[in-house]
This record gives sequence, C-alpha cells and structure tokens, in this order.
Amino acid sequence: MREFASDPPEEERVGDALRDAGHTVATAESCTGGLIGSLLTDVPGSSDYFDRSLVTYSYDAKRHELAVSREALDEDGAVSEAVAREMAAGVRDVVDTTWGVATTGIAGPEGGLPGKPVGTVFVGIAYAAPWGSGDSYTRVERFEYDGSRTQVKEQIARGALRMLAADIESVDGD
Repeated sequence: MREFASDPPEEERVGDALRDAGHTVATAESCTGGLIGSLLTDVPGSSDYFDRSLVTYSYDAKRHELAVSREALDEDGAVSEAVAREMAAGVRDVVDTTWGVATTGIAGPEGGLPGKPVGTVFVGIAYAAPWGSGDSYTRVERFEYDGSRTQVKEQIARGALRMLAADIESVDGD
C-alpha cells in the first residue's frame, strides 16, 4: 500500500508531528475501513500517539459509536460534509483525543450518486484545543479520486493523513 505514498510516508510525518506536539489521534473510518489506523500503526512507536480506529461503515455504527445525528444522515446522506464533520468531532470527543480524523465516501467500483461520483470522499479533521481557549475546530474537505477500489482507498487514507499533518503543524506552530 505504497503506490501513492510521499517520501517520507504520510504516516511517519504524522507520527513525528503528533509525538513532537504531545498529541493523540483517533480515527472514524467508513470508506477506508480502518486503513488510516493501519497505516498509522505501521510506524514503530505509534502507541505513543494513536488511540484507536473505529470502523463505522453503517448508519447504525455512525449513530451508536459517534453520535452522528439522524438528521445529518437523513438530510445529507452518509457521504456528506455534515456527516464527516460529525464523525470527526464525535471520535475526537468520544475517545478524548487531541485529534479526530474521519472519512466517508464512495470507493467504488459502483455506488456513485448524482453529484457524488465514485471516488468522492469527505475527510473531516477535528482538533481539541485546551479547554477555555476557544480554539477547538472541525473542518471538512471534499476530494474525488480515480482508480480501482484499493487505489481510491489508499489515496483517501493518505490524503487524510496529509490534511492531519498540515493541521498539526499549523496549531503547533502558533
């Protein structure tokens, strides 16, 4: 699973940034099925910063494990900005980590929807700033990737790790 890896790989860059900042991360993965957690744990010493990965593939899993609202799922569908936002904040808050990362998308080869073709994904990043600072946030980006199902999943996972690394560097550099 290194076809789309940077040099050094995203999982190493994220691990170094998390360790240096003294931060922790948990993931809520739908379309990536635990791949982000797998990549993070490929790095020796990842237990210093990686807490867990929740694979919340179904509507019920998203609701029960992450408190994703019925309204977000009903109004926007699982593959949406609203659901990615709630997943990222949910995993961050339920697990009590500094960072939450979430993915929800259509890996293919079928399942595309009008306005959401195969390869569409929403990646959510949630940051828990120190209490009282008012600096906590959640952000979501939409991407579209091409390739086979496994290629799309790797691109999603690595893209999510790149987003996380940039955000860690941003808040740690303040």
